[in-house]
Amino acid sequence: MKRSRILIFTVLALVASAVVGPASSAMASGSIVGAGSTLVAPLVAYWATDYNHRAGVSVTYGAVGSGAGIAQISARTVDFGASDAPMTPAQAAGCNNCVQIPWALTATGIAFHLDGVRSVKLSGPVIALIYRGQIKTWNDPRIKKLNRGVKLPSVAITPVFRSDGSGDTYAFTDFLSSVSSQWRKNFGRATAVSFPTGVGGRGNDGVTALVSSTNGSIGYISASYIIAHALKVAAVENAAGKFVFPNLTNISAAASVVKSVPANNEMHIVNPPKRLKTAYPISTFTYAIVPHGSPKAGLLGNFIKYALNAGQRFGAALDFAPIPKVVYNAGVRSASGL
Repeated sequence: MKRSRILIFTVLALVASAVVGPASSAMASGSIVGAGSTLVAPLVAYWATDYNHRAGVSVTYGAVGSGAGIAQISARTVDFGASDAPMTPAQAAGCNNCVQIPWALTATGIAFHLDGVRSVKLSGPVIALIYRGQIKTWNDPRIKKLNRGVKLPSVAITPVFRSDGSGDTYAFTDFLSSVSSQWRKNFGRATAVSFPTGVGGRGNDGVTALVSSTNGSIGYISASYIIAHALKVAAVENAAGKFVFPNLTNISAAASVVKSVPANNEMHIVNPPKRLKTAYPISTFTYAIVPHGSPKAGLLGNFIKYALNAGQRFGAALDFAPIPKVVYNAGVRSASGL
């Protein structure tokens, strides 16, 4: 998960220059405006700069969270939305003839801040118990059992969650629902759930700030933000019983479960089967959400096809794995049909 300081500062500079708040839909020719996922924002920042040089098209993006992104494209105050969670049937109906197009592949990591401890292993059921408030300290026997030989302090655990509608929350709760029947029954999977304990932060930036400043904290954060802020990340147990990190190889292994793409492009790759021994279990696709028949359909289609092709080369430094061929083909078809 380590990257150079040059990469970190470059990413932050690009995000600062290319990712801005939501803008009006009254936009000049040769420009498109989007809003949504904070997870994909660092990658969109690279895309925006490079695509402007290549095509002369200005891309402005507001990192406001997946839920807000879906709301803004539904209201047509932006040209495209972005979400790490596929649209629900109600959202799809409210978006009025929108298509979701998978254009990036990454993961939600489990970051932690525990003074004196450099590495931690966690299982899905243990993470669910932490976020249910039933495991309260880092030296709980259930955590110690997973971390033999690690001296864990009796520090209180502070779970940190997203306070805004978030695709990271969707991926995280999708994973917890798949490994904990109690979580599935009481909370389920959604872009926003009522967490029974902990503190909330807005956007990946908000969760990152809370984890960075709070000893004993744990939070689910997109992999690129973990890299940029040099946070410690837990190894998470997958279905094969292996403790794995959200790196490119393990994210790609999770995505290999996809052999075909449904008509609505919705895919779930959390907790893949145990035959995928290296798969990271909280991996996710992220989607551009675009209306059919937009006045800027040509600009949008070309930008999305760029993201699926040349734009993928920026992903590796941010822990975005290459889009699998079957998903690439589905994305290009959808972008061509706008």
